[in-house]
Amino acid sequence: MKGKQLVLAALGGSRTATIPWVPFVGVHGGHLIGKNANEYLHSAALMVSGISKAIELYDPDGIPVCFDLQIEAEALGCELGWADENPPAVLSHPLAGKMNLADLKPLSPEQGRIPAVLAATRELRKKYPDIALYGLVTGPFTLGLHLLGTEIFMKMFEDPASIHKLLDFAASVTRSMSQYYLDAGCDIIAVVDPMTSQIGPDQFTEFIHQPVKSVFDDIRSQGKFSSFFVCGHAQQNIEVMCKTGPDNISIDENIPLDYVRKICSGHGISFGGNLQLTLVMLMGTPEDCQKNAVECMDIAGDTGFILAPGCDLPMKTPVKNLQAVSQVVRDTYQQEVIRTLEHKPGKTIMMNLDDYGKSDRVIVDIITLDSESCAPCQYMVEAVREVAPHFEGLVEWREHSIKNLEGVTFMSSLFVKNIPTICIDGKITFVSQIPPRNELIRAIQNRINEKLKIRLRVKQGEILLLGKSAGEIAPLRERTLQAIAELGVTIEVREETDSEIIQSLGIAQTPAFVTVKYKIRSEAGQPGTDVIKEWIKETI
Repeated sequence: MKGKQLVLAALGGSRTATIPWVPFVGVHGGHLIGKNANEYLHSAALMVSGISKAIELYDPDGIPVCFDLQIEAEALGCELGWADENPPAVLSHPLAGKMNLADLKPLSPEQGRIPAVLAATRELRKKYPDIALYGLVTGPFTLGLHLLGTEIFMKMFEDPASIHKLLDFAASVTRSMSQYYLDAGCDIIAVVDPMTSQIGPDQFTEFIHQPVKSVFDDIRSQGKFSSFFVCGHAQQNIEVMCKTGPDNISIDENIPLDYVRKICSGHGISFGGNLQLTLVMLMGTPEDCQKNAVECMDIAGDTGFILAPGCDLPMKTPVKNLQAVSQVVRDTYQQEVIRTLEHKPGKTIMMNLDDYGKSDRVIVDIITLDSESCAPCQYMVEAVREVAPHFEGLVEWREHSIKNLEGVTFMSSLFVKNIPTICIDGKITFVSQIPPRNELIRAIQNRINEKLKIRLRVKQGEILLLGKSAGEIAPLRERTLQAIAELGVTIEVREETDSEIIQSLGIAQTPAFVTVKYKIRSEAGQPGTDVIKEWIKETI
C-alpha cells in the first residue's frame, strides 16, 4: 500500500506498514522549475509543472496543490506584497479602515487567483489519481486577522460580539474554499490557522471552536478527510483543537511530537509532523534529514501518523535533502543504519553577547521563521515596526530570520527556543505571542528608563538638565557651561525634554538639574553659578 490509500488509512487512525510521506511543497515547486514565487503562484500551468516535478523527485504519498494562506484574503480585498522566494504577505486590512463586514462579498470561485488554483487541482487530479491531494484553506482566525489586522486581539476583549460575527463570516469563506477544492478533486482539506498559536485555550474555545468545527463537520458530511494545521508555540491548544473534530492534527517543530501523539491518540485523531524546517531540511545534510525523519517516526509510531515538514518548505530547500527523507521512509534497512550510526551534529556557533544591549539605543530583535512567509512572524514584526517611530530614534529594531545562518546563530546565542520571539536589549520579552500595543510600548519604555538610570549611575561627571523645552533649559544650560569652564573640568552634559522620562526620574517640576549620583539638585528654579560649581565638585 502506498500513495492515496496509505495517507487515507493513516488519517483514519489505522496502523500502516509504511509511514506515509507528505512533503509540503509550496513555492519550492517554483524553485524546481526555475520560477519565482510571484510567477509560480499566478499560473495554473506552473503549479502543475512544479508539483509534477516534486512528485517525480520525492515520490510522495500525498502533496498539497498550493501552499498560500493569502488566496482568500486577496479575493476579499486585501492588498498583497510579493517576494521572489516566499508566498505573498498581506499589506492592508479592509476592515481596519472604513469598510464594514457587511460590505464584504461572499467568496466565489471566480475571484482573484482561485481559478488558477482550481485549474491546477483538476489537472493534477487527472495526472495523479493515486496520490492524495491536499487542498489548503486559510483558517477562520488567520483570515479574520488578515481582514481586520491586529486590532482583532483587543476587540476580543472590548467587543467580542463583533469578533464572533467576523469569525462566522471567515468560517463561511473557509467552507466555500474547501468545497471548491473538493469539487476539483482534492482528497483532504487542511485548515491552516497559524494565528491560533497567539491565543490560549479559553479564547480558542470561546471564539474559534464553533467556526472551525463547522468547517470540519461540513467536510465529514461529504465523506472526506480533514486536517488542522498549526504552527508556532501552540502546545497549549492541542487539546481544544482536537475537540473541533478534525481527522488529523499537523504541527511544526515548536511542539513535541510525543505530546501531540498522546493528546491526539486520546481523542482518536491522527497526527502529522514535524521535520525541522530550517536547521535540518534547509541547512542540514542528507544524513541530518534522515536522522530527523527516523527520530520522528520512532517517536510517533506507525499508527495514525503522517511524516511531513513542520510547515511550507523553504523555497530553496536542497533537493537531495528531501530525496534522502523519501528514501529512508520506505527503507527499513536504511532506518536501522541511521539508528546505529553515530550522529555528530554540527557545532553551533555562539556569539558573545555579554555587552549586548549597552548602546544608547534600545535594540528590539524579532526572531522569526521569516516575516514574508509566516503569518505570526509577519504580524509580530508589524507590531514592532508600528511602535518604533514613537520613540524618536531611541529604538532600533531588527528581524532575524532563521532561514539563514545568521538568524540561527543569533537565536541560539540568545537561548530563544520558540518563534516568533521579541527580545529587548538581548532579553527574551515576548514569546510566540504578539504583544498588545500598550504592553509593547511599556516594555520598551521601561528599558529606556532603565538605561537612563544606568547611565546616570555609572558615568562619572555626567549632568542631566531637564525641562519642558529647550527654551526652559537654556538659562540653566548657560550657567552650567560657565561653571564647568571656570572649574576647568570635562563633564558630559545632556538635556532631556521627554515628559515620560522626566516623570520616571521622579521630577515633579522643571527646570531640574540632576548629577551622576542621581540626586535632584534643583527644581523650579535657576540656581546661581557658585551653587552649581559646588554641585559639580561633588561629581568629580
